[in-house]
Amino acid sequence: MDLKQLREDFPALCEEHPVAYLDNACVTLRPHSVINAISDYYTKTPGCGGRSVHRYGTTVSKTIAQSRKTLAGFFNAPSVNEIVFTRNATHSLNQVAKGLSWNKDDIILTTDREHNSNLVPWLQLEQEQGVDHRVVPSNADNTFDLEAFESMCSEAGNRLRMVSVSQVGNLDGIETPIREITKIAKDYDALVCIDGAQSAPHMPVDVQSMGIDFFAFSIHKMLGPSGMGGLWGKEDLLNSMRTIQSGGQTVKTSHYDRFEWAKSPSKFEGGLGHFAGMMATGAAIDYLSKLDMNQVHEHEINLNRIMSNGVKDLDGVSIIGPEDASQRGGICSLLLDEKLPAHDIALLLDEVSGVMVRSGQHCVHSWFNSRGYNGSLRASAYFYNTEEDVKRFVDTFSEAVQAFQ
Repeated sequence: MDLKQLREDFPALCEEHPVAYLDNACVTLRPHSVINAISDYYTKTPGCGGRSVHRYGTTVSKTIAQSRKTLAGFFNAPSVNEIVFTRNATHSLNQVAKGLSWNKDDIILTTDREHNSNLVPWLQLEQEQGVDHRVVPSNADNTFDLEAFESMCSEAGNRLRMVSVSQVGNLDGIETPIREITKIAKDYDALVCIDGAQSAPHMPVDVQSMGIDFFAFSIHKMLGPSGMGGLWGKEDLLNSMRTIQSGGQTVKTSHYDRFEWAKSPSKFEGGLGHFAGMMATGAAIDYLSKLDMNQVHEHEINLNRIMSNGVKDLDGVSIIGPEDASQRGGICSLLLDEKLPAHDIALLLDEVSGVMVRSGQHCVHSWFNSRGYNGSLRASAYFYNTEEDVKRFVDTFSEAVQAFQ
């Protein structure tokens, strides 16, 4: 990758003194092409796609169709009808949880490292419909315990209905062995749903080769607009599911006493859509498609190595997950002792050196609460970050730790 040339595509990185933006696990920066696509909708073709046949509406419809096709190709989906536009991965996971029908004795397995988006919908089902939600414990270093998972699947037997796990944890960057998990789950005829919010932007994703049933992702973590996400699902499963947002576009026709559902994806995209976001999604995925995602992943690991090696020996600081950065992708999440307030340090990093990181519990409250931790400081890199960015983080963070102790 020509890093210097790539950075010129991002307005936020073209300032005279650019920030070191290391909060990419939350939301990524956007390139000119995405910003221009959003602007073009409002200034050049501000019409209604999928409804109006005038030139504005037709242009929007065609561009959105192309965006959907681009996404399908990016994930190697068999059909464009399997790509549903949503608001975010949270919306996508809720659509799966609330769109399927459940029995009281159904067992759902998640892990102890899930984002609230892949925990709370299942807990809600347990509370409201009586399903049996169970949590697979991780190894001591937070890596996936395949033996514990297999044992819990065996214990569940034919009651196992769903396995829903993150492919990469937003807490620690640890990758989950999806193919092995899927193989075991399918021995019990269970469905497999993947939270791909942290994997889709950073590594190759092939939904067919993984053998899964659903894949949720957030476009705002993939260079795209805020308020945009997506859901991939097998077409037969999508067409058999309920939509959680019925209304305009979700039906073929309606009468005073009945209606007929539309097929996927229209069935799940009720109401006037975020047309600017859908159009700009195509621009974002076009940009990512020109990159070698394996190279992106390796670049992030190299940056994480610099961060991890620079902070691992500081007093009162410990890395969540394995010390080896190759097992944590681009995420370096740090537990700090009581003398080191994470929020204060995050503010200091920004104000002193323009280093932007995340502090808090990162929507993984369950993991922190079960262990008695208040939160962590998380630095997360992306392909446009430089060695200078992460060295600036290490230097400023090290100074901050010394100042607070």
